[in-house]
Amino acid sequence: MSDQAAKGMTVAEFLVWQTGQEDKYELVNGRPFAMTGARLRHDRVTGNAFSEVRRQLRANGSPCDAFTSDIGILTVPGQLRRPDVSVLCPPFDEESMTSDSPRLVVEVLSESTEQIDRLVKLDEYKTLETLDYIVFADPTRVEVGVWFRDSGGVWRNQTFQQADSVIHMPGLGLSISVAALYERVTLTPRPRPRLVWDDADEAAPPINTRTP
Repeated sequence: MSDQAAKGMTVAEFLVWQTGQEDKYELVNGRPFAMTGARLRHDRVTGNAFSEVRRQLRANGSPCDAFTSDIGILTVPGQLRRPDVSVLCPPFDEESMTSDSPRLVVEVLSESTEQIDRLVKLDEYKTLETLDYIVFADPTRVEVGVWFRDSGGVWRNQTFQQADSVIHMPGLGLSISVAALYERVTLTPRPRPRLVWDDADEAAPPINTRTP
């Protein structure tokens, strides 16, 4: 790692530094952290999520669009995350490599970073005023956690564990089937620690009236 990276960088300095790297990095507390390599099943779920979200947005005539982890999401000051999929809406700056106003972020979990994703990143994403939906998909089992703002702006969550379930995101005009996310994915469930939101009410559908 360069001396500049070791001593800490601003977001602008990081973006210049990142252009000279072969791997993708996130910026955390001013320091770059390499993103771990993805297993095939992780990449399948990521690709399924991206293609399904983009297909529905375009079919619905939405001005919004889906983006990959190439676009960094600015969360708390000095932090840049790279969700596997994000949805951004106009106005667009075609020259920008970052956004601080996503409407949806999707993280496909990796074993080595799962706790960071489910705890640290979740809290960071919740600070974004424009964000309506946060999705975490486990590539080893049928399990999709969805966080959404209710009509009062309070964050709620649901967990989907059935392939025939459909994740409705009315604020973006999306209805994503869980089966579509796991198409051609070979599942190999592994144990994970129980989390505080596992007992949350899963009965009510997401409520969101904001439109693109």
